Amino acid sequence: MGSIYGKIFQISTFGESHGAAVGVVVTGCPAGVDFDMEFIQSELDRRKPGQSRITTQRKEADSVEVVSGVFEGKTTGTPIAMLVWNGDQRSKDYSHIADQFRPSHADFTYQEKYGVRDYRGGGRSSARETVARVAAGALAKLVLKQLGVKITAYVSQVGTLKLTTPVEQLDLAVAETNAVRCPDTTLAEEMFTYIDDIRKQGDSVGGVVSAYITGCPVGLGEPVFDKLHAELGKAMLSINAVKGFEYGSGFDGVELRGSQHNDIIVKDEAGKVSTVTNHSGGIQGGISNGEPIYFRVGFKPVATIMQDQDSLNNSGEKIVVSGKGRHDPCVVPRAVPIVEAMSAIVLLDFYLRNRLTKLADVL
Repeated sequence: MGSIYGKIFQISTFGESHGAAVGVVVTGCPAGVDFDMEFIQSELDRRKPGQSRITTQRKEADSVEVVSGVFEGKTTGTPIAMLVWNGDQRSKDYSHIADQFRPSHADFTYQEKYGVRDYRGGGRSSARETVARVAAGALAKLVLKQLGVKITAYVSQVGTLKLTTPVEQLDLAVAETNAVRCPDTTLAEEMFTYIDDIRKQGDSVGGVVSAYITGCPVGLGEPVFDKLHAELGKAMLSINAVKGFEYGSGFDGVELRGSQHNDIIVKDEAGKVSTVTNHSGGIQGGISNGEPIYFRVGFKPVATIMQDQDSLNNSGEKIVVSGKGRHDPCVVPRAVPIVEAMSAIVLLDFYLRNRLTKLADVL
């Protein structure tokens, strides 16, 4: 069950980093959705490796194949299967750690839980699995676009370099014009140099991906255990290397008083209800309130580094693990489309659940 997410718009991913392919089966997608193959491929292109010298140099076309659920350019309402074949595996790069536990990887935990593990690039625990999520998320985006929902993620921090400009003052489209995916071009250049220097040292660095969602209707979220922010948090924390999630004012909000933090509700001349501030991050009581939804996702430094590290082997003996293979020195630039994809999957699932809730009210 750990590879399935969603209640109505449900995805089931499969495949390993060095297996034949990775893919996803999507159920619950409404029939009649225009299946824009070019858009879905473009989303995968944003995530694929080898985009610049600060990303892994593994060469994968990540070309998606649609196996079922689409006919004459439209979804049929039946399960949609999408497949991406792996083409540039170098399993020999991992043969030296077949019986070794790499620090901060899933090697030890997978071995203890299952009694067996695929050591080739981490197998199922590899971020290669996110190819499937981006494909499914692209489909969810196509549906949400028809509803007026826009999801934009961007890099707001790399190491100690932080973007401090308020999101309302940023041109988020700028993020897609540079390799780091930061909407501030000057800061993006600094981040690129910083990541590249760390790469040359055989090390890695973490960062933050921020998301900003507009056009979300009021009413998404299911109290009490399926609150919208709780599901967004779960979705983000399921992404490889994620160590933290905060929405709205987040941890900074603890420094404010209630009189400062409360979002005052107003109504304009047209009768539209809104809030003067948005410390709530577009979510109140676990339900979307129509204001922009925003959150931050913290990613740890990539665990594989090109340096020797002390560890243990399967027999519990002390060893030295040597870093080999092709890895991102910083994961956040390629994580941007993954964050967007998981956001889209969560929102569409809640939208479809909302339709059933309202139908039940009528009946």
